[in-house]
Amino acid sequence: MKTLTVFTPTYNRAYCLATCYESLKRQTSKDFKWLIIDDGSTDHTKQLVQDWIAEEQFEIIYMWQENQGMHGAHNTAYERIDTELNVCIDSDDYMPDDAVEKIVMFWKKYGSTAVSGIIGFDADTSNHLIGTTLPEQLQTSTLFGLYNTHRVRGDKKLVYRSELTKKYPYPIYKNERYVGLAYKYYMLDLDYEMLLMNEVLCHVEYMPDGSSKNMLHQYRNNPKGFSFYRKQLMTLPFAGTLFQFRQAIHYVSSSLLAKNASFFKETPRKGMTLAAIPIGVALYSYILIKTRTAISFRSSKA
Repeated sequence: MKTLTVFTPTYNRAYCLATCYESLKRQTSKDFKWLIIDDGSTDHTKQLVQDWIAEEQFEIIYMWQENQGMHGAHNTAYERIDTELNVCIDSDDYMPDDAVEKIVMFWKKYGSTAVSGIIGFDADTSNHLIGTTLPEQLQTSTLFGLYNTHRVRGDKKLVYRSELTKKYPYPIYKNERYVGLAYKYYMLDLDYEMLLMNEVLCHVEYMPDGSSKNMLHQYRNNPKGFSFYRKQLMTLPFAGTLFQFRQAIHYVSSSLLAKNASFFKETPRKGMTLAAIPIGVALYSYILIKTRTAISFRSSKA
């Protein structure tokens, strides 16, 4: 049995997926399998992966599903994974040649059921760290604590115990394709801290068609998913009042976008949500204006 599953959600990314594959071929440890969740691609992703499987360089598992969005692909991956650990490497990213070896060795030395996994670094393609380093004085921390107490910034690479990532599945909403992935991570923070590993585990490149480049449109097109996410974050017991109030603002805005007239009845923080309504309405208006402007500009260029 392999120790690690590297899983990759992909959607019409045949043009860049080979970079990830080549990095996995170069791994100094083969103690992993690659699980590709094809979230409804209509390009030649399937044929590409079948060719790689035929090369027999390492174990590859390919699954195609109707398009559900990133969170739906994560749900499918977590249901299928049978290794002790897993890590998500996006279709436009790749791993340093010794990343699997470092993960497995680090886990065998320090890992246990007392922690939920490992936090390592993302770096850009020039090997510059994304955001800030991890606090050297800490050996473990929750993900929420890193960002909100220790003021760590930038994306980090998360390696989780697979039995835990099967918990807290992301909800699927009809005609929506996005729910914040951090929902699951923050829920796991309720019971576990993570090991901190000061090593680069992934090289990232933010593509023009990636979700991080299109967040306002994600916000407008997936209001139920965003509303769910913000509502859950309002309930985090370790979150401060200011953090919860920011979630309430976004909850109001997303609820208006979703045309949910029952949002006040459904909120877990009624007083806070009431206070957030004026700012939430303003944010709602801002999103409508900005996304309409972008849509109108594209139409005029067509």
